[in-house]
Amino acid sequence: MKPATRPDRNAIVSFAAVVVIVYGMQFAKALLVPFLVALFLALITVRPMLWMQRKRVPSVVAALIIVTVIMLILSVVGTIVGRSIADFTAALPSYQTRLNAIFDSAVQFSAAKLGMDGISASVRDMFNPGTAMRFVANFLNGLRGVLTNVFLIFITMIFMLLEASSVRTKVEAAFGHTAATFDKQRVFLDNLGRYLGIKTVVSAATGFLAWLLTWLIGLDFPLLWGMLAFLLNYVPTIGSIIAAIPAILLALVQLGPGEALATMAGFVGINILFGNFLEPRLMGYGVGLSPLVVFIGLIFWGWVLGPIGMLLSVPLTMTLKLALENDESMRWIAIFLGSERDAQHELTARAEGEP
Repeated sequence: MKPATRPDRNAIVSFAAVVVIVYGMQFAKALLVPFLVALFLALITVRPMLWMQRKRVPSVVAALIIVTVIMLILSVVGTIVGRSIADFTAALPSYQTRLNAIFDSAVQFSAAKLGMDGISASVRDMFNPGTAMRFVANFLNGLRGVLTNVFLIFITMIFMLLEASSVRTKVEAAFGHTAATFDKQRVFLDNLGRYLGIKTVVSAATGFLAWLLTWLIGLDFPLLWGMLAFLLNYVPTIGSIIAAIPAILLALVQLGPGEALATMAGFVGINILFGNFLEPRLMGYGVGLSPLVVFIGLIFWGWVLGPIGMLLSVPLTMTLKLALENDESMRWIAIFLGSERDAQHELTARAEGEP
């Protein structure tokens, strides 16, 4: 048998290292998830804290003010939404039974019209509409479980915010003139913080309108659907679709086809307003990821880290893309992860660099 060449051995070792890292992250997610949540909140709130520091507010006081405000918001919202989650979980079996009955009736009616009696059972096996509602319950209960580590999250967040203003000085002291080599990473972190800040504001507005829509239509648990729209709006494109499906199915079960269509139209209008008009104007740039990569990242990070991994899938994938871009041997993977516009920029840069 032909012995493996050095590049082949390197590829095998790299693949094995990735497998070990991924399973290590999954094994340590009880500790890793609170840290990532704290980092996520710190990136969102670091700009207000730095603004307060420029107004001569001491760092410790600024960090405590931000953490206190977030704790109050999460306490109020968490208490209200937590009750809705518990009530929805208790009512879920009856919703699933009614939804499956509607689905079976529709399939049987369609099969009879097409002269294909007897296929309803096989269609039911392939498509179970109650799965969407079960996903919502599992997703929200998973998030509620994460909040049991709230003390660890906020303590970690405080220390991160206190370190934010001194990181640049420490990098310059540690690396001297080579600190300039970290400019790309600094710009990335600035853009990531700005992206998460704007995304949070837009997601909050999306969640508010989703709550108002479902409340006006008369759906049960409108706060739940508003919270789901807020959380899943962090996942570009497909997140808003995932958030809308359970509300539409509940409208069908609870109120009827007309209200289900009205719910669908309302969610489409909200997503067009924010996703196609307001958010692009505020951002000025996209996430720099292929839509397929966004979807795969949602599944992968959800498998590794649970519900929090799904919410943070885009920032985590963007960070992975940046790390790959800084390694010339792995840069090609970063290009495949990126958008078509990034690939066009790469081709343009290569063309300009040719003699």
